[in-house]
Amino acid sequence: MQVEITREYIDQVEEAIERKDSEFILSTMADMYPADITTVLYELNANESKYVMDMLPPEVGSEILSNLDYDIRTDFLQYFTSAEIARYINLMHSDDAVDILNEQSVQTREEVIALIENEEKAEDILDLLHYEEDCAGGLMAKELIKVNLNWRVRQCIEEIRRQAEDVERIYTVYVVDNKDILVGRVSVKALLLSRDDKLVQDIYSTDVISIESFRDENEVVSVMQKYDLEAIPVVNIQGRLLGRITIDDVVDVMQEQAELSRQLMTGISENVEEDDSVFRISRSRIPWLIIGMVGGLMAAKFMGLFEKDIAILPALALFVPLITATGGNVGIQSSSIIIQTLSSNEVMFDNFAQRMFKLIMVALLNAIIISSLVFAFTYLSWQDLKLSLVVSVALFSVVILASMMGTLTPMVLDKVGINPAVAAGPFITTANDLLGLAIYFGVAHLLYNL
Repeated sequence: MQVEITREYIDQVEEAIERKDSEFILSTMADMYPADITTVLYELNANESKYVMDMLPPEVGSEILSNLDYDIRTDFLQYFTSAEIARYINLMHSDDAVDILNEQSVQTREEVIALIENEEKAEDILDLLHYEEDCAGGLMAKELIKVNLNWRVRQCIEEIRRQAEDVERIYTVYVVDNKDILVGRVSVKALLLSRDDKLVQDIYSTDVISIESFRDENEVVSVMQKYDLEAIPVVNIQGRLLGRITIDDVVDVMQEQAELSRQLMTGISENVEEDDSVFRISRSRIPWLIIGMVGGLMAAKFMGLFEKDIAILPALALFVPLITATGGNVGIQSSSIIIQTLSSNEVMFDNFAQRMFKLIMVALLNAIIISSLVFAFTYLSWQDLKLSLVVSVALFSVVILASMMGTLTPMVLDKVGINPAVAAGPFITTANDLLGLAIYFGVAHLLYNL
């Protein structure tokens, strides 16, 4: 019977651990998915989690370890011996095993590898340890199904049965030549429907998309999204088949990218979690808060230049928040669209003139609508034609300028090798505040002859 994970159940588990009641833990968790057990472990301390893990079958424990968050897993595994870690590593896919081993000290890593029972798996892990984590080689798993171009269907099916023991999901069967060079793929359906004595070279397809092991993880995401792939083979520079990357690994990368972009765009300079220390969370937020503060002080100093103008016409001060807020919002909207395009690796600079014309037309339409509404409201409220013109003309100019800045700034930063997501927060907002105020008071000077 499936147990509902509630605060009451968590308390019962804690009490069972304190009483050393392994029967309660095993009976209630027997029908749980590993992901649900992981949710329970997040509510326990390290010692309690270790007790639960020791009770569970190794297969379940290995899946739980594979899915634990990095920070929690690193702390958690400090309570495990190398032999205990090796027991779980033996049951993992090679890519998950390498992720865990990279988090350990060199001594622990070597001890665990020495204790791995399957020599082929140990060799696969050693191969993967050479790759950086953020490249295709660091994402791939060595487990896959491959057959030789010159084999007959009968031999292929026997080989698939043998290799399938180590492969959880068979997305496709890759075809290689005698030098292990990837030459194509063949579907399981084609193998099953073909005669046993038929050669693979007569039924395979050369239509296969692969990626080199040195490619950045962002390129992997882009290729798999573009071609709607569930798995992609990884090859070396000579085209030799090394492994494959599956969709679950790519989803993890996409989540990390989305989280990083969200944090950068909201002014958080490093990856933080809710349960991190006060100092770490504060350190991640303070740089952009300081930039925003400096921008605010500059805006205040800038407004001081127009102190006499405001004294002559106090109503000018009423619309300063409108000018700055609108410029900031328009800039953030424009930059967000450009950053999304850049992050998806679309070709931004093809048809550049056409793209810019479209963005300008959108900015013009928005500027006309917003400035017209503000003109009507201001004139009906103050009955002052000049004031209404000042505010509406300034707002029109600010919307156009903020759209251009929000569009061009991320593109320029990306071109010079700086992450464009950092430009979408306080930077663009502060720049638009200063330029918006300059335009606003400049228009007021022209129309009022101040």
